Amino acid sequence: MEIAFSPIRPDADTLVFAVPKGGFDALPLAAAPTLAAGASAARFAGEAGSSFESFAEEGGKVLRAVLIGTGSGSDTDFEKAGAALTARLSNSGATHAAVEFFGPATGEQAAHLALGALLRGWRIDTYRTRQPEKAKPTLAKITLVSADGAAAWEAQSAVASGVALTRELVSEPANILYPESFVERCRHLEQLGVKITVLDKAAMAELGMGALLGVAQGSVREPRLLAMEWDGTGGAQQKPVVFVGKGVTFDTGGISIKPAAGMEDMKWDMGGAGAVAGAMKALAGRKAKARVVGICGLVENMPDGNAQRPGDIVTSMSGQTIEVLNTDAEGRLVLCDVITWAQKTYAPEVIVDLATLTGAMIVSLGSEYAGIFSNDDGLADDLMTAGKAAGEQLWRFPLSDAYNKLIDSPIADMKNVGPRFAGSITAAQFIKRFVDEGVKWAHLDIAGMVWADKPGATWDKGATGYGVRLLDRFVADRFEG
Repeated sequence: MEIAFSPIRPDADTLVFAVPKGGFDALPLAAAPTLAAGASAARFAGEAGSSFESFAEEGGKVLRAVLIGTGSGSDTDFEKAGAALTARLSNSGATHAAVEFFGPATGEQAAHLALGALLRGWRIDTYRTRQPEKAKPTLAKITLVSADGAAAWEAQSAVASGVALTRELVSEPANILYPESFVERCRHLEQLGVKITVLDKAAMAELGMGALLGVAQGSVREPRLLAMEWDGTGGAQQKPVVFVGKGVTFDTGGISIKPAAGMEDMKWDMGGAGAVAGAMKALAGRKAKARVVGICGLVENMPDGNAQRPGDIVTSMSGQTIEVLNTDAEGRLVLCDVITWAQKTYAPEVIVDLATLTGAMIVSLGSEYAGIFSNDDGLADDLMTAGKAAGEQLWRFPLSDAYNKLIDSPIADMKNVGPRFAGSITAAQFIKRFVDEGVKWAHLDIAGMVWADKPGATWDKGATGYGVRLLDRFVADRFEG
């Protein structure tokens, strides 16, 4: 779908009026009284994301007329309005919608409306060979009547592209997306100025990544470590902020195999890596003035005759030994080696990891918040603030020595699972053991957020793209501000 900006209303088959909460006095249409009466009868009052649709004769033509609510005027309210526009018009038969703003709207607000519209319109039709005609999208263009929205749109467009990449990666089936093909899907970032480094199985074995390789050893798909570096500071920021993503491109659970029902969902167990890749595209696309490294640990967890067994002991790159009691607690085994490599390679002061790590997180928070664990209050606060501003919220969980003791092993340095309860916390405690002294670290458990069974504010059913906007906002606020 094309997004355009114009200082005057273009010729379009659909007119859209963005209305703030509280309603409106008049519309620039001949049929304004009729539309106003209809909207009032339908109890439309400009609430964020609300809409009213009718038809009006204008200039000798009958046009579709839509009112969408922008609420109190916040960025997220304008995004909800844009999303409501797309949800209403996507396959309605409308092809070109012109959006006018009732009341003052800044270029930034116009850009956020466009962002919401583009995000809600994303869909993956790659594997559809037939589709009912009325289900096919018709809306091809949205033009926003704004004199200064185009400048603000440049940055938002880059964010939308990053979210689209994440959704694409998360949506692809595991026979199409696996460690090697994930890397190839990210190669185009080099055209934006991103430096890409890839480690294969042999390189990781030489480095001693026994934890990550243990997860991968049951699959014919070889693992990869993908590092993407963006430096928009010209070398001024010596230590990068590092984002680490869990990239289990399919998770059967290994020998500790998952139940068959719902296992197809485990194609999105690489949602953390997908978010990191999308964030890197967004940052590079808008030329963020920060130095950021995104690292993805990419494996497939399968149960063949060479697969890791419950009870095996592996040695991580850090030298710490791990008793693997449950091969379905594999994400932390991937993350621990990637975090160690990141620290040895880039010496960062800040690391944020993202992972669809535990089902316990979904039990705790459902699909409203992701969980955050951190060894630094300031970092946790910054991430939660960024998440709230971006509409990707976080809820903080505790860490303590009492929880840490629950993963002590009688025959190794640690075991990869604790007891039944506090599963998300003990998983975070496991990762924390691999964070070097003095490094500020946060772990985001996004298990309930990367996939949606029903439409949300700015997404349809399926991949949400969660994490991209949060990370982009965090970098903008903390490293560019």
